[in-house]
Amino acid sequence: MKKYSFLILLFLISTTLFAQKAEKIVVEYSEFLDVNQTEVPDAVLVYGNVRVAHDGILMYCNKAYWFQKENYIKAFGNIRMVQGDTITLTSTYAEYNGENKLAYANGNVVMTSPSSNLRTETLYFDRNTQQASYKTGGTITDKENVLKSQSGVYLVQQKMYQFRNAVTITNPKYVIKTNHLDYYENSGHAYLFGPSTITSKENYIYTEKGFYNTKLNKAHFVKNSYIKYNNRLIQGDSLYYDRNIEFASATRNVKVTDSINKSIVKGHYGEVYRLKDSLMMTKRAVAMTLVDQDTLYVHGTKLIITGKPEERIVRAFKNVRFYKTDMSGKCDSLHSSEKLGLTKLIGRPVMWNQENQMTGDVMHLISNKETEKLDSLKVLNNTFLIAKDTLGTGYNQIKGQNLYGKFRDNKLYEVDIVKNTEVIYYMRNDEDELVGIDKSKSSQINMTLIDNQIETLTFFQRAEGIMYPETELPENARKLRGFIWRGDERIRSKDDIFPPEENEYEQKMIEEKKTEVDQENLPLEVRKETLDAIKNKKK
Repeated sequence: MKKYSFLILLFLISTTLFAQKAEKIVVEYSEFLDVNQTEVPDAVLVYGNVRVAHDGILMYCNKAYWFQKENYIKAFGNIRMVQGDTITLTSTYAEYNGENKLAYANGNVVMTSPSSNLRTETLYFDRNTQQASYKTGGTITDKENVLKSQSGVYLVQQKMYQFRNAVTITNPKYVIKTNHLDYYENSGHAYLFGPSTITSKENYIYTEKGFYNTKLNKAHFVKNSYIKYNNRLIQGDSLYYDRNIEFASATRNVKVTDSINKSIVKGHYGEVYRLKDSLMMTKRAVAMTLVDQDTLYVHGTKLIITGKPEERIVRAFKNVRFYKTDMSGKCDSLHSSEKLGLTKLIGRPVMWNQENQMTGDVMHLISNKETEKLDSLKVLNNTFLIAKDTLGTGYNQIKGQNLYGKFRDNKLYEVDIVKNTEVIYYMRNDEDELVGIDKSKSSQINMTLIDNQIETLTFFQRAEGIMYPETELPENARKLRGFIWRGDERIRSKDDIFPPEENEYEQKMIEEKKTEVDQENLPLEVRKETLDAIKNKKK
């Protein structure tokens, strides 16, 4: 019984070894056959319309040296190697090893797949792993693109090229340049890694990690990326781009720079439509504009900027706040027209200039379009000016229906308050001693200012006015009807324009960025749509 068991085991081992033995190369046809030990030892020479077969591959050539013992063949002239319906390879010279299924092709090599063809000088093809590689420079052509690189690998089953070194994709609409690119020919999906550029007539794109769908012309970039137009630069941690409609959106640490209007808009989510000349920014949004060697900061829950530079309109919505070193304010919404030189503050507007507070139902700031400096100011309905007395605890107050102010070098120097005007003013002499408290009514008041301080007050058609000694005017009579001091709301720095919830969101974005640092130096994971395209093609 032991003898028979041993024989069965020996039979199984020999059968396994036989099964692992490589299939032999077979020359199926040739017009001539010869053996010349002097010219090519241990080889059979075959000539004329040679056809060779091996394990699912056919090779055609003019001439071949067939090394039967080594299971190896060298082919010359008009070589065509065909692997089913997946790969066709042509060259002037080739070698094929039947033992390890490795092929080598040289001289005007062209590898054709159902979707593209590759041209190079030398190509290696491993049939075991179904990978073809080159290091002598290659050009790949498909329906949409021409791709070039110094070296590359083609994975037959995935229909995917891995390009390395001096990679260029040329499309009728753009040119991509990089040193590291994976390209899936069925879907036209390109994965970029490392410094990469995409140049077109419309814009210039830079990224160090991204995805580009060359068939749909849609892209996603996630590292040190930006999109540059003639006068606008878009940056963000994550950029989405649709070339078809020239639309871009950005997420986290978004920055849009406008070189013509000398402005920068920041936030954590933004959208840009180039063809519509529009920009939307939200999530801690702020617009920064250079004004007379100073910067004006404007915040709103949402900022929308539309129109060409000379006709640009800026709109800010919900909880608008703005700051400049000599002026700050708040309102519910803001509308600014470059063409009209008019900025409207709408919904409980308030402006501060140092310790001076100005309120009304609506405020209009008018700019000189030639000098781009503030020209005039209008406060419409329920105008109320309040300024703290410089030496005491009281408040100087002026109220009326409307206010009209004039600027010189962006500083308010003359103001007219009209209709039903009332004043409470703390009068002081040259020694800054309190002389009395003036309480007056008139039809109109003219006020001149120097360095934001009242220089003169002129009353027109004064109806009544009394100068009270400080001791004779009680505290409850020292404030006009409608008096509201909003000093605790005053915007004192550019950081004050953001409400607490926006600052909390900013901190959240900082922490989120930190968690992704380790992933930045890794290539993008293959997207689901790319994998689905591979599966659907196989089906």
